[in-house]
Amino acid sequence: MVLREDFLRQKLLERVDQQAYRELRLPEGKIDFCSNDYLGIVRNAKFSYVDESTGSFRQGSTGSRLLTGNYPLIEETERSIALFHQADAGLIFNSGYDANLGLLSCVAKKGDTILYDQLSHASIRDGIRLSLAQSFSFLHNDPVDLGKKIKPAQGNIFVVTESVFSMDGDMSPLSDLAELCISYGAHLIVDEAHATGVIGKKGEGQVQMLGLQEKCFARVHTFGKAVGCHGAIVLGTHSLREYLINFSRPFMYSTALPEAGVAAIQSGYQAFPNMDGERDQLHQLISLFQKEAKALQILGSPSPIQAVIVPGNQQAKDLARKVNNMGLDVRPILYPSVPRGTERLRIVLHSFNTAEELLLLIRTLSG
Repeated sequence: MVLREDFLRQKLLERVDQQAYRELRLPEGKIDFCSNDYLGIVRNAKFSYVDESTGSFRQGSTGSRLLTGNYPLIEETERSIALFHQADAGLIFNSGYDANLGLLSCVAKKGDTILYDQLSHASIRDGIRLSLAQSFSFLHNDPVDLGKKIKPAQGNIFVVTESVFSMDGDMSPLSDLAELCISYGAHLIVDEAHATGVIGKKGEGQVQMLGLQEKCFARVHTFGKAVGCHGAIVLGTHSLREYLINFSRPFMYSTALPEAGVAAIQSGYQAFPNMDGERDQLHQLISLFQKEAKALQILGSPSPIQAVIVPGNQQAKDLARKVNNMGLDVRPILYPSVPRGTERLRIVLHSFNTAEELLLLIRTLSG
């Protein structure tokens, strides 16, 4: 039997023609300006975890949490993270993608309305697609446009945004969005993936930094970035937690994270709130980049994510190759991942980067 895969090859050839073909790469030992290890927890092995009673944690959980995969450590970790983030309760998911998918696909029903920032992450969009609610995007970080969309909205209304956006690195006007939600009885959902560990005095995120935790229906904090491990948690009320346990399909039908993974999450949360020096270094590098890279077409970002706009897929790839040849690991972000004409190099700053390395990067980009 010969499998017919012409339809696959045709779509791949279209990506090649668009200069948008993606390939996997292995690490090459270059200076890291592309990973999400903002505080260097992974790079510098900032924590270790050992079960004092047995010497190790289990590598398998044996089932979903509704069957055999629940255990004391995961519930203890949910409670401690919820306490840190000043939430009533939390539920751990296997990834940030799973958390957004699991939350958004089940909380909104037919007749409800979801309004989401037009630059929201793919996991948010996919979760919305799986719900039966009607959905509309609002202009990026634009409370006025949200106000126009929220007035005619029907049913339970959900407003979804990120606190720090993964491609532009800018921050949402959360206070304005929260006030709109209060005025119209809407439910605010905030993805804090790129704020966790970085934004706020102890890395608690933008919501708490602004004192908005009581005004949010749900918050998603992911662990695969500054926390240095894997997984995510949805924070909210005890009712929301119980609802997700009963109706969130990615939670109900996934094998639970193993003890080893949850122990890493717990260790990460014990580490990053005390990494004031790393956060200070990170913010110094952000200021240095904003000051010295003015000749480049950059987006004004107060976060570790700095975008250098290089319109055109091939042009962005060529500049990334030039930078890589200088021993600097920077990756291009191409259309269709970003709108056509806003292709870019996504520069990610870390506490372990030095000022000299950053200035070398800026000179290379400018030359």
